[in-house]
Amino acid sequence: MQKPLLEVKSIVKEFSGVRVLDQVGFSLKPGEILGLIGENGAGKSTLMKILSGIYHPTEGEVLLNGEPLILKDPLAAKRSGIAMIPQEFNLVETLKVFENVFLGNEKRGGLLLDKKGMRERTGEILKTLQTDLSPDAPVSRLSVAQKQMVEIAKALVHDSRLLILDEPTTVLTGQEIELLFSLMGQLRERGVSMIFISHKLGEVRTICDKTLILRDGQQIALEDTKKLDEPAMARMMVGRELNQIFPDRTPCGENTVLEVEGLEVPRILEDISFSLREGEILGIAGLMGAGRTELAEAVMGLRHRSGGTIRLEGRELTGRSPREAVDAGLAYLSEDRQGKGIVMNFSIPENTTLISLKKYIRLFIDKAREQETADAYTEKFRIRAASLKSKLRFLSGGNQQKVYLAKWMDTGPRVLILDEPTRGIDVNAKMEIYQFVHDLAARGTPCIVISSELEEVLGLCHRVLVMKGGRIQGELKENEMNEEEIMLYATGIKGGTES
Repeated sequence: MQKPLLEVKSIVKEFSGVRVLDQVGFSLKPGEILGLIGENGAGKSTLMKILSGIYHPTEGEVLLNGEPLILKDPLAAKRSGIAMIPQEFNLVETLKVFENVFLGNEKRGGLLLDKKGMRERTGEILKTLQTDLSPDAPVSRLSVAQKQMVEIAKALVHDSRLLILDEPTTVLTGQEIELLFSLMGQLRERGVSMIFISHKLGEVRTICDKTLILRDGQQIALEDTKKLDEPAMARMMVGRELNQIFPDRTPCGENTVLEVEGLEVPRILEDISFSLREGEILGIAGLMGAGRTELAEAVMGLRHRSGGTIRLEGRELTGRSPREAVDAGLAYLSEDRQGKGIVMNFSIPENTTLISLKKYIRLFIDKAREQETADAYTEKFRIRAASLKSKLRFLSGGNQQKVYLAKWMDTGPRVLILDEPTRGIDVNAKMEIYQFVHDLAARGTPCIVISSELEEVLGLCHRVLVMKGGRIQGELKENEMNEEEIMLYATGIKGGTES
């Protein structure tokens, strides 16, 4: 019998008397891949933070190669051969790729840093990842998918024995996911054990040997993955049947709310035109780099446009500032919630009123009213937190996203733009967000949903625009929408510039 590399025994973790993990245990052999699934707030991230030295367990123990593992900090975990690829990037934007890869573990040649050696080693790892990313590229200029590759390179540089991958595929294309799984297969052959956290249950079934399911901090099941199908996984995650992921569409109105004509952003967007009707949910699809996020940023005044007009309920927006867009009634949930959406060291009320703060100011901030508002949104969106005073860094990704949504809803938007709104969110939280978007549209507020998940676009939207190379390649109405048609337009096999 092969001895376990990792043994987790009866782990308990409490914060301020609140138990967030309760008697969780499993073992992992060399070269084995464990799938870890559960709703947001189920305890997955807390468990992984214990294994990576960020948190210390309240009770229980962890053994590595049969020896008690006591980690003072994340650096100690790395020295022990444990590396974590986080869901939210932990990169220094002002540094280059190779500097981030070796950050905290720099090579030296005498008194000076061995930049040449670090650059060459980074290049070797990137070559293994089959990416053309340069070791000298500034991280601030990288796409989300490229930043993910840098995080993977950071983990591989340590020759880790245990690799923890937290939602690694949420920002990757289909081809990049295949490459990642191929790489994981190579690491498995070399005896590297992995913990794969994902809300994409099909991926868990594809790549994992066994699956651990958590719900509300408790261990619900630990099974061979081949014995589980996706419906069974989902039922155990949420504790009930999931009959319908997407709500039934309601008809949209006739009145046009938003009009975009001939929108141009130099070297990025060309001749973008579309309209949005009252109560409509408009999907925007396309491959990585198609210009979807840049379109949203241009509409919001976050990117300088060289041409075109934007009208909201007949009023033309100059596009000179995001404040003008917000005051006019536009709201935008960025795909990068931690980088651009929320303040991790602020509480739930402080984040909720970030944009709408002037509503709460007399001579001073009306804290009681701010608290009432946050409490109402916490109940409405079912935000799980120990208290309203909890800093957002202690909340799960799904609950952070709900606070981000509450922040924008407190501005009373006329149009809501959501960029990858369910990235890194469990199936139950997805259903809640889908229902909210549906209800918002049913009340007359139109929404734009930018998503790489084709199932999401097809299930939620009345109509979809497909982008390629900064242009609208095609438009599909409700009775024309399917995955094959979207991909034909996204890859340029079909379509032109009509919208």
